[in-house]
Amino acid sequence: MKHFFFSFALPFILAGSLIFACSSGQQTKQRHQVRGLVDTVGFAHLAWQMDSLMQRIERLQKDSLKKALQRAHITDQTAWKVAISPHDDYGYVGYLYPALLQAVKAKTVILFGVAHKARLLHLQNQIIFDTYPYWHGPFGAIKVSPVREEIENLLPKWSYQINDSMETIEHSVEAILPFLQYFGREREIVSILVPYMSFTRMQKIARPLAKALSRVVRQHHWQWGKDFAIVISTDAVHYGDQDWGGSNFAFYGADSNGYHKAVQHEYEIIRQCLTGPVSAKKIKKFTEYTVDANDYHKYKWTWCGRYSVPMGLLTAYELAKILDVPLNGRLVGYANSINHPPLPVKDLRMGFTAPANIHHWVGYAAIGYE
Repeated sequence: MKHFFFSFALPFILAGSLIFACSSGQQTKQRHQVRGLVDTVGFAHLAWQMDSLMQRIERLQKDSLKKALQRAHITDQTAWKVAISPHDDYGYVGYLYPALLQAVKAKTVILFGVAHKARLLHLQNQIIFDTYPYWHGPFGAIKVSPVREEIENLLPKWSYQINDSMETIEHSVEAILPFLQYFGREREIVSILVPYMSFTRMQKIARPLAKALSRVVRQHHWQWGKDFAIVISTDAVHYGDQDWGGSNFAFYGADSNGYHKAVQHEYEIIRQCLTGPVSAKKIKKFTEYTVDANDYHKYKWTWCGRYSVPMGLLTAYELAKILDVPLNGRLVGYANSINHPPLPVKDLRMGFTAPANIHHWVGYAAIGYE
C-alpha cells in the first residue's frame, strides 16, 4: 500500500541513511544511534497517539475486535509462539493489530520483515540484520536484544549480511513495534529482513537460523511463547488496476465480481497454507501461490510478504522440530482496506499513504500460532 509514498521519499531517506550505512562492502558499525522513523503518516509514533488509537478501536470497532478474539479463541492465557501481522496504515488495518498482537506475550521478539526496496540496493539471497542498539518506540526507545549478535555469530557467513541502509528505509517492521510496545513496555527485538530468494534458498538459510535460535534459546533457558516469540510482517494481496506504478494487479477484474473472487482466493491461500499444523509442504505451497514459478523475483499473486512469510515459517518449523514442540496456526482475521470504514485518524496527526477503492486495495491476514 505504501509503494508510492516511499518511492517518492526514498531518495531523501536513503541519502540520510548512507551517512551511517553498514553494508556488506562497508562494515562500519555505529552503535550509538536509535533507528528512526520511515512513516510518520500511516503509523502512530507518539504515546498519546497510541493511547488515543486504542481507545478509538475499542469504541468504533469493538464488535470486530470481539469477533476476532472469539474466532481465534484468544484469552488472557494465549501466548503466540509465532504471529503473522499486517503492516499497513493503522487507519486501514485497525482492530486486527491489537486482536493479534495482544497475544504476543514474550519479552524478546524476532521480527521477519519485508525488504520492499531490495531491488534498488541489489539485495537477494541473504537475510539482513542491522547494527542499531535501539529502535524508536512511542513509549521510549526499544532495545535491540543482544541475542542478535549471538545469532549472527552462529550463522554461516554466506547466509546473511548487515545492512543498515536497507533496515533504515524499510517500514514493515516499524509498523508492528508500537503495538508490541503498547502491550509490553520492556520489549526487546531483533529485526531480520528477507529480500528476493527462492524457496530452496530459504530452506537452506532457515535450517542454520533455526539451529542458531535453538542454541540461543537453550543457553538462556527460554520458553517459546513466554520468553521469546517470532512475528512475521506482511500485507496480503495488493489488488487493482490503478495507482500501482503502471502495473495492473486486478487479476479477476476491478469490479465487485473481481473483488469477491480475489477475496475468495485470499481465503484459499490462508486455508491451504497458513492455518492448522505447520509443514514444509504447506509453506512451499504458499510460495507456489505467490511467486512466479519461472522467476522468483516476480509476483504470481501480490503478497509483499512472499519471502518474509515462508522464511519466518520455515525457521519456526525447523525450530519446532528441534525443540520438539507443536506449532498450529489459527486465523485471527482477514480484512482489507475497503471492506470496513477506515478509522478516523486525522485529528491524531495521522493519515493514509495510499488510496483505498475498488481499483486499489490491500488485504490483511492476521494469524497466530501456538
